[in-house]
Amino acid sequence: MHPAANFRNGDRQLHETLIEQVGFGMIFAQTPDGPRVAHTPMVSTRDGAVQFHLSAGNALTKHLAGMNALALVNGPDAYVSARWYNQPDQVPTWNYVALELEGTVRRMEPEGLINFLHQLSERHEGRIKEGEPWTMDKLSPARLAGLVKGIVGFEMEIKAWRDTVKLSQDKSAEQRKRLAAVLTAEGSPAIAQLMRDLVP
Repeated sequence: MHPAANFRNGDRQLHETLIEQVGFGMIFAQTPDGPRVAHTPMVSTRDGAVQFHLSAGNALTKHLAGMNALALVNGPDAYVSARWYNQPDQVPTWNYVALELEGTVRRMEPEGLINFLHQLSERHEGRIKEGEPWTMDKLSPARLAGLVKGIVGFEMEIKAWRDTVKLSQDKSAEQRKRLAAVLTAEGSPAIAQLMRDLVP
């Protein structure tokens, strides 16, 4: 993560909100076959762990249980042009929010995996504005059993939460206000709103 201390937030509630709102991340681990990464939906247990699942055939699946791994969740980001500062001797940069989680991974039992899948679909189906939410009970028991055989559930017990919340904290309040307005106009309203909300 970014080494500058002023780009750290440390707010656990912000971390949890990022996991919930984004709902998708990456798992990294060093395996006997070399470094590997997998992309996966995630759910926080809100008691210090995240759950996710991988395809049974994923390159990480056979190695991950018992390993120390990294999970990464990326939030909003945007390019910041040097011309928007209206000052000389500035350079372009990138504003972004990211959360890195480090911890030990365990393989979930089938019951835990089913529960995770229920939570995952319920959460994201609830965000769809129109129509009746899809639920897992629409699957026949045989179909569900077949699908579950093709995936493996994991839970990471988080030992370290590391964030980067880079929102032009190294600039003046006036510059941040101008940058947020430009970013909104340029099509990056999410990062602009975080600049307004998270930086005094």
